Amino acid sequence: MSAGLPDPFTTLAGEHRHSDVVENSEFLAFAARADTPEQALAFLSEVRARYPDATHHCWAYRIGALYRFNDDGEPGGTAGAPMLRAIEGQGVDHVMAVVVRYYGGVKLGTGGLVRAYGGAAAECLRTAPKLEVRPRQTLSVAVPFEHLGALYHLLDTFDTVRGEEAYTASGITLAVAVYPGDADAFAAALRDGTRGEAEVGGEAAP
Repeated sequence: MSAGLPDPFTTLAGEHRHSDVVENSEFLAFAARADTPEQALAFLSEVRARYPDATHHCWAYRIGALYRFNDDGEPGGTAGAPMLRAIEGQGVDHVMAVVVRYYGGVKLGTGGLVRAYGGAAAECLRTAPKLEVRPRQTLSVAVPFEHLGALYHLLDTFDTVRGEEAYTASGITLAVAVYPGDADAFAAALRDGTRGEAEVGGEAAP
């Protein structure tokens, strides 16, 4: 992995939900990808708006080194913390989980609440479709006009994301984002395909 690039991580491919009923209380678990705390709290607001009359809206998120959780009126440590442990236990990141409770008239006790909230969140995350996110490395590429065919061929051959092309007197420049493991091979193939006339720099400005 190139220095300065974040590690790959597994997150959710989309919003997912799961429901449980425990001693007449209904627990509705929701989870979604969140890349910033603001996105996580926006998802919480969406769920609260859908279920405004629920007894509790407990939540937890993990975004890299950032995490927060909230018991929303349940006894301390019985809801948000077990939900955070569920996120970590399922091996996912950049995730916000919200569990909505409709109280059914039977008190569950601290152990019962921990199992109910943690279990609902864990099952929601376990059954959710996953997505692996692999950060890319951005290269600065300059190619003479006569070798554009070789460049475009390699852009299609490798899994690349190309930036906007800028024209110079002798050719074009552009940023090319590749997976770190492909960077050396892409640069070597481009130099070979252009008889050494292409220039490939390190990381370009995003």
